Amino acid sequence: MPNFDLSGRIAFVTGGNGGIGLGMAKGLAEAGADLVIAGRDANKAQNALAELRALGGRAEFVAFDALDENSCRQAVDRAASQFGRLDILVNNAGTTARKAPQDLTSAEWHQVMNVNLTGAFVCAQAAYPHMLRAGGGKIINIGSMMSIFASSYAAPYAASKGGIVQMARALAVAWAKDNIQVNCILPGWVDTALTRSAREQVAGLNERVLARTPIQRWGSPADFAGIAVFLASPASDWVTGTAIPVDGGYSVMI
Repeated sequence: MPNFDLSGRIAFVTGGNGGIGLGMAKGLAEAGADLVIAGRDANKAQNALAELRALGGRAEFVAFDALDENSCRQAVDRAASQFGRLDILVNNAGTTARKAPQDLTSAEWHQVMNVNLTGAFVCAQAAYPHMLRAGGGKIINIGSMMSIFASSYAAPYAASKGGIVQMARALAVAWAKDNIQVNCILPGWVDTALTRSAREQVAGLNERVLARTPIQRWGSPADFAGIAVFLASPASDWVTGTAIPVDGGYSVMI
């Protein structure tokens, strides 16, 4: 379908070497995009690159540290220079600190906020001039169900994910005139390395998630391929400033 065709588009995905990030990257690759995935672990990225290249497109890795503003800017610029343009940015890199709020250190708070929110803003800011030269672009921020709900053990994570939704709305308004659409995906409970450790640390989490999820399963990274393609493609040209739950119905269940 032409509206979903990403042939000739260049996508930069932070944290694209595993989990939800790789699931989205695969969807973009299947739709014809060439990929630059960014992360800290170059060895881990090799398997991801092999999977992406097997889908028929080009894929490269750039080293990236979301805590380092210069690293963010350099990674975005390198992605654009490697392929001559940048059309799609997926702000997916994230971290958390599972503690009661009274037990958090300020360093833990700032680390989560800087990775999840500040790093995403810097990447968007760095991508802006490249998208401007390309005549437009798509920015996809990864929020969370914690953008809607609360948890006793994830105060900085929830604050950062609530912030990334509002940041997307602000950027959407500011950059609409430049034909840049900015949206958020709000993942529900997805089976990744991060949530596997949560199930080990939080008693009864698995049972509570399944009880509240109408589809009766945890999500998988592959469940995010379609929404990524939609938000990265011409099909969503009149969609901006939104936050779309992809959660198996979790957010509508009472």
